[in-house]
Amino acid sequence: MGWLAETAPRRADPRALFADLGSIVMLGMNYGPDVDPLATLAARERATISVYARNRDYHDLIKGALKRIGSRFAAEARRLGLPDEIKVFVDTAPVMEKPLAQAAGIGWQGKHTNLVSRELGSWLFLGAIFTAAELPADAAESDHCGSCRRCLDICPTDAFPAPYQLDARRCISYLTIEHQGLVPRAFRPAIGNRIYGCDDCLAVCPWNKFAATSAEAKLRARADLSAPLLADLVRLDDNSFRQFFSGSPIKRIGRAKFVSNVLIAIGNSGEPGLAGEAERLLDDESALVRGAAIWALQQLAADRVSSLAEAYLAKEKLPEVRREWQPQVSEVDQ
Repeated sequence: MGWLAETAPRRADPRALFADLGSIVMLGMNYGPDVDPLATLAARERATISVYARNRDYHDLIKGALKRIGSRFAAEARRLGLPDEIKVFVDTAPVMEKPLAQAAGIGWQGKHTNLVSRELGSWLFLGAIFTAAELPADAAESDHCGSCRRCLDICPTDAFPAPYQLDARRCISYLTIEHQGLVPRAFRPAIGNRIYGCDDCLAVCPWNKFAATSAEAKLRARADLSAPLLADLVRLDDNSFRQFFSGSPIKRIGRAKFVSNVLIAIGNSGEPGLAGEAERLLDDESALVRGAAIWALQQLAADRVSSLAEAYLAKEKLPEVRREWQPQVSEVDQ
């Protein structure tokens, strides 16, 4: 959350990123899925991964496309005698893409705070070309949410205090991706089997009836990421994690955070047969993984916890075990 405060001045004025800014050209790319993204939530022994992360990292894909478009844009600007300086941005700089996209007429910010298009629904990646050329502005899009509140009501962690407001600290996408520690205990049951991101509020938007499946092959789900088995994912070590998620946005959160998310899903699975996977990781080199393993074991095999507790509480190198088995002790990562 510190990044939001640190970058506020640059988000407030795009000229902080490009002093000679004349116009901003906003672009959207559809990444609509070809299946119901919520269907895997009922398969508790399997993982649910956010649609955008089921294949290649969209940052790299869109950045390359924007650079190609930007080169043609700059050449045309020179031909017309306009300034040809440009910069391109894809979700990695403090750019207010969604309000800018609404001002450019691509869509509007829905009650879930994401952009919604009348043509493409909620499944949109956004990119921006900053140019020194002054161009005529397009008409802004108006709000078409009406009285609908499906996106607000479906949120598993009640992350929307009001329409058009998001408390990111409660959002599963934040908790499973950006949050550095173990997911706070209060939110773990609601996460279910979502191990990377959450699509609930996007998937239920009625405007998705106009959405089309993405035409970009690199954005279509890999077969092995559509509904992978938790038992397979939890066994990834550092090397196999990096290889399996090569080119994927999931790779950037690292093996420890990823496996801790998988263990929470295992704890929520109701499958006693997965308890052994949690027990196996009680000695993992990562404190984050060990803490999640303890919680998962508590959910699946409470009768085995007491027999293991004495041995593990004696290990001074495992303070997180003490925190998990003795919840009254302050948990530094929660």
